Amino acid sequence: MNIYIIGTGLIGGSMALDIKSIYDDATIFGIDANEKHLEEAINLGIIDQKATENDLINADLVIVAVPVDVALVILPEILNKIGEQTLVFDVGSTKNPICEAIENHPKRRNFMACHPIAGTEFSGPKAAIKGLYEGKTNIICEVEKTTFKLQEKAKDLFKKLGMRIRYMDPKSHDKHIAYVSHLSHISSFMLGKTVIEKEKDEQDIFDMAGSGFESTVRLAKSSPAMWTPIFKQNKKQVIKSLEEYIQNLSNFKKLLEDDNYEEVYNEMQNTNRIKEILK
Repeated sequence: MNIYIIGTGLIGGSMALDIKSIYDDATIFGIDANEKHLEEAINLGIIDQKATENDLINADLVIVAVPVDVALVILPEILNKIGEQTLVFDVGSTKNPICEAIENHPKRRNFMACHPIAGTEFSGPKAAIKGLYEGKTNIICEVEKTTFKLQEKAKDLFKKLGMRIRYMDPKSHDKHIAYVSHLSHISSFMLGKTVIEKEKDEQDIFDMAGSGFESTVRLAKSSPAMWTPIFKQNKKQVIKSLEEYIQNLSNFKKLLEDDNYEEVYNEMQNTNRIKEILK
């Protein structure tokens, strides 16, 4: 199997590591605009060889793991260069723009729109880890537009990676992910910003920060180069989720101003059921 990973960072690199352990006959080729990333990926054993998009005619599988704005540009070009039996899937956090971008492409049947909900706050080839996808959910959009033979090929890979599969239309995906992922990242970034601006002496932050603060701002370590295009592409849904979040924050502030601590307690108590939802 000739497998091409376009984008050799955390997501693409982690998938490459697992694929190498699953398929003994797989050769992993890396394509990346960052030459340093390609060198790191080779040295870390993530990929076997460097390649270019002109080599994609030889691909059995192409995994597009680049920022979502880049994916919109290169995916039509990738589909132009692959063979008739090649499977291409992306792993981006927004799905409607990518599905619209290749809706009428002659090789739309070769493409599967995916979003494995997995990752860490780190980026680059050094962040790649084995087993990242074990037990994680993979959202697949418009599966009916992928030819059946390639559907089966993709689902077999996802099963071997240990992922659960969920099917969803692209617009619903982008709506729901705005709440459970995109809003979480904005909250983390803005909490970090608030603390940094308030605590001019950074040593105070380090001395007083407990595990609660650390876990809440963990996502603020994420790559702005990856997340800015996500917020741009899912702007409408992100703004809607922010409006609702800001309203909840304002209501909580008002309860404190009014010394309504019984309702403060109730607000937190009612939200405690998130423990049951996330089991």
